[in-house]
Amino acid sequence: MDTMDGLLFGLQTALQPTTLMYCFAGVFLGTLIGVLPGIGALATISLLLPITYHIPPTEAIVMLAGVYYGASYGGSTASILLNLPGTASAAVACLDGYPMAQKGKAGVALFMTTIASFFGSMVGLALLILFAPSITEIGFKFGPAEYFSMMLMGLIAASTLSMGAPAKSLAMVVMGLLLGTVGTDVNSGVARFSFDIPELTDSISLVGLAMAIFGVSEVVSKVNQVRSSSIKEKITMRTMTPSRQELKDSVLPMLRGSAVGSFFGALPGTGGSISSFMAYAVEKKIAKDPSRFGQGAIEGVTAPESANNAGAQTAFVPTLTLGIPGDATMALMLGALMIHGIQPGPMMMSEQPEVFWGLIVSFGIGNLLLLVLNIPLIGIWVSILRVPYRALYPTILVLMSLGVYSVNNNTFDVFMMAGLGVLGYFMNIFKFPAAPMLLGFVLGPMVEENLRRALLLSRGDMMTFVERPISASILAVTAVLLVWTVWSAIKTESQTRARNKLLLKEST
Repeated sequence: MDTMDGLLFGLQTALQPTTLMYCFAGVFLGTLIGVLPGIGALATISLLLPITYHIPPTEAIVMLAGVYYGASYGGSTASILLNLPGTASAAVACLDGYPMAQKGKAGVALFMTTIASFFGSMVGLALLILFAPSITEIGFKFGPAEYFSMMLMGLIAASTLSMGAPAKSLAMVVMGLLLGTVGTDVNSGVARFSFDIPELTDSISLVGLAMAIFGVSEVVSKVNQVRSSSIKEKITMRTMTPSRQELKDSVLPMLRGSAVGSFFGALPGTGGSISSFMAYAVEKKIAKDPSRFGQGAIEGVTAPESANNAGAQTAFVPTLTLGIPGDATMALMLGALMIHGIQPGPMMMSEQPEVFWGLIVSFGIGNLLLLVLNIPLIGIWVSILRVPYRALYPTILVLMSLGVYSVNNNTFDVFMMAGLGVLGYFMNIFKFPAAPMLLGFVLGPMVEENLRRALLLSRGDMMTFVERPISASILAVTAVLLVWTVWSAIKTESQTRARNKLLLKEST
């Protein structure tokens, strides 16, 4: 069965009334849990997994997939409105989305994230259909050395994610790496830095860390602030419609973000967080005025959002074609397929065409449903900002606590979130950026694992990282990026000194 026949067969399957019903239920539920900070697709799919025993396989997978990419749509809403990322990938939306909301452009930010999400999803879907075999071959060529080099590049790029001194960003990356070492060593099975606390042997909760450094710190720093609603005007299509310049500034970032997200999403084992951070770093590096980022730049919202959703689509490439899940959520999807006796792999396309092609076509239908569903609801999400802070903040804390607790059903994670929230509060005071620390925490364990695995395979020979062409190319790009960052910092410092001297001379 060729691609066109497969799409026609999938369209016939996806347009069945029951399939459409489950698709709508999945994307609606996914958007809802994406908007609520802290719950996330992983916890929701875990709760829905037992239900799939009683649903036909195609409808069950379509529903769970709808929850997954629907949550990618809604995940940025709490980040933009409340500075509360429900997932690590949504944390990037805090950097420029929240400042836009504070400037009275919450409607524009949410509208553009919806458009960017749809655009990225459709690009990722097109690549999933057209280039799945090629992308799979690229993934096969990535060994431990290539993964280590790629993640090292991500960590260096993290130093450019936030405003302020690069030294502070690098310090936060190191802090994230240190926090990532807490838990059980995957090679030796020895508990590290757990201090005889059983809960720490499973590492620090990622959701708890993201909630703490972005959410709890925000609540604590603003709890005594008397402030009225950020948005006075009525939210209409006119107030949500971006300007012509904002649309123009978003086109190329969405294209670049979709390309970055599609690439990283298709690589097995990388997860969805890297693409959002990398897309933001790319936009800030190539921007004519990088100082706009962190102050409400529209590119800082649309690029990572398109990358996030493109990655959510292409993440199904290694799961369906190789049987290798890209992250924990994809592992649950893999389990759902196996529950119904479906073995993902190269033969799935021919042995289970109804499930494979029905799922692919349902992605397109689901994204159209999300586009139609999300735009009318923007006014409802923005109305959250009209709630008085004295009522909003306790509700936020309750939602965060419930969300963090629901991940592992453990109260220790709630107390850990509170403790890390104090750390996030002092980071805010001393202007240390939170996003680089979160990326260091996400990538740290994978960096260590792939470094040790690569050295084990090469018997300790460090040259393995430069002898392999792909790894050497990535390291070369990393070196250029590092030199560029240092040079930019020195140039900015010299310009600041020259400006200060000039002002001093004029004043005297």
